[in-house]
Parts: sequence; structure tokens; C-alpha cells
Amino acid sequence: MLQIDRLAARYGRSQVLHDVRLSCGAGEVVCLLGRNGVGKSTTLKSIMGIVGAAGGDISFGGASLAGLPPHEVARRGIGYVPEERLIFPDLSVAENLSMGVWCGLGRPAPAQFDRVLAIFPRLAGKLRQRGRTLSGGEQQMLAIGRALMAEPRLLLVDEPTEGLAPVIVQALEQTLKALAISGIAVLVVESKLAVARRIADRITVMAKGETVFDGTPEALEASRDVRRQYLEV
Repeated sequence: MLQIDRLAARYGRSQVLHDVRLSCGAGEVVCLLGRNGVGKSTTLKSIMGIVGAAGGDISFGGASLAGLPPHEVARRGIGYVPEERLIFPDLSVAENLSMGVWCGLGRPAPAQFDRVLAIFPRLAGKLRQRGRTLSGGEQQMLAIGRALMAEPRLLLVDEPTEGLAPVIVQALEQTLKALAISGIAVLVVESKLAVARRIADRITVMAKGETVFDGTPEALEASRDVRRQYLEV
């Protein structure tokens, strides 16, 4: 579904991505691992068109995403949950969810709300609460739920478990795996190897703006040199 080949990207004169290669298919959870600053978040932003690609190719469903602005990428069926969550603090939970379909996809239907609230029942009793009153875990659920309102075929999630309590991390892990089972492709930027081992069908490791490993969690477990050189402190 998603295919990235030799992706390069830069911020001004500073090149951040040099040679990123990865893929993510329907019903698959792919985790993007690597130390801080290697370009994981920039890879997601390049897919979404937030950061323009300086080289290589990004294709989705067989069609290139090159040069498309973020709202057009979203219309193609890609949902994005940024690391900062970026919920609207003064809008209600219901209003935040509604914003997930603002980009020319029409008004939210009751069935869309029902689907998201079935995934995150904790939000069902908080629809009138403002976003800023939610806990960190609830805000993450809201951010993911907002992206799911548009019924994407591919979900990009940046550091979903960062700073959350273990019980919330476990719930989010189950949610991401369930979304993949439902047929959605899920690409997750994650900093914790333990989380990636639990949820990923495949793991892509990045270092200095390029892909250095792509394989199953079992293959990564067997690659002691890769873990030691690119992941372990």
C-alpha cells in the first residue's frame, strides 16, 4: 500500500533524509525505530507532504504522492497523528473528532462517531469536555480517533506511547494491532524496542537519515550488531 524508495528530504540547506526505504501493507503494523534525530518523524512528515521530498519516491496505492499538499494526501486515505498530538484545547472532544473530516470529506456522520467511540469507549462520556481537560492518555486517544474519523487506509502515528502510563500504553498497543487486523496499514514511529517487539509485523531501523535494517521482530532479535549499533544506549 505504501512504498518509499530512496527518499531524501531537507530543512533548508540541512539534509535530514538521505536514503529511506520502507513499505507498509494493508493489515500490517510497521514500526520505525532509531535513536533521536535520525529522521523518523521527518519521514512521516514527508509522507504527509508537510516536508517536501528532495529526492526519491513515495507512492500510495500505486500512485505517487510527490508534490501533494497535506490535505490532498489526507484525501487519498492517509491519517496522521503527530507526536505533539495537536488537539484543539478549547474545542470539545466531539468538535475535535469532527475536525478529522474537515478536509473536503464532508460532514461527520453518526456512524463515524460510533466507530471511533467503539475503539475508544473512554471518550464516549467526555464528548462535551474541552480537549485541554483530558489526561495525556485520553488526548492521545482523541488524536488517534480524530485521524480515524476520515476512515483512512493508512494510519501514521508518531511516538504514541511517549510519556504515558503502562496501562495506557498497553491499551494503545492493543488498539493499533486491532486496527491492523481490521485491514488498515499502520506505520508507527516508536522509540521503545520493547513496544515495537510487541506490536510490529515488521520493523524498519533508521540511522543518520537512511534505512539500515528492515525485517521481522524475530530477525531484529537475531541481529545483535544492528541492535547494539543503532538502538541500544
